[in-house]
Amino acid sequence: MHTRGSTRMTGKSSRKSVDALYWQGRLRAARDHLRIAHDAATLSEPGQNASPVVSLIVLAAIAYCDSLTAKRAQVVNQQDHALAPRLLRDVLRNTLPDSQERRLRRMLSLKDEAHYGARMTPLDEAKRLLTELESFARWTEDMLQ
Repeated sequence: MHTRGSTRMTGKSSRKSVDALYWQGRLRAARDHLRIAHDAATLSEPGQNASPVVSLIVLAAIAYCDSLTAKRAQVVNQQDHALAPRLLRDVLRNTLPDSQERRLRRMLSLKDEAHYGARMTPLDEAKRLLTELESFARWTEDMLQ
């Protein structure tokens, strides 16, 4: 991981400065998580717990967000991922569509339950979230051009 190593706290937000090429590694990670989430959803059967798929979706969303903030401002969110949409808004200002911000917030709101919770996530719910992630990923890829 290439970082400049400094951390800047702003209010409740925690931002970490990164080098100019950091975004490329986060984009690779985002694409990998998306691909593996898609593969896992395809291989899952109805009735199976799809929480691991949701975990991958959340990790992909975080990595896509990081790739944008890293490329545009050489910062990424760290610690509380629920604050990542705020950093994305700070970096992109009015070029962040409200629909994409809501989509990101929705995916990130599932992090704790998917990673640490006991609730079984139905496959159809995970597939809906995968569709949300795919939309966010397409938008992010366009913004990175």
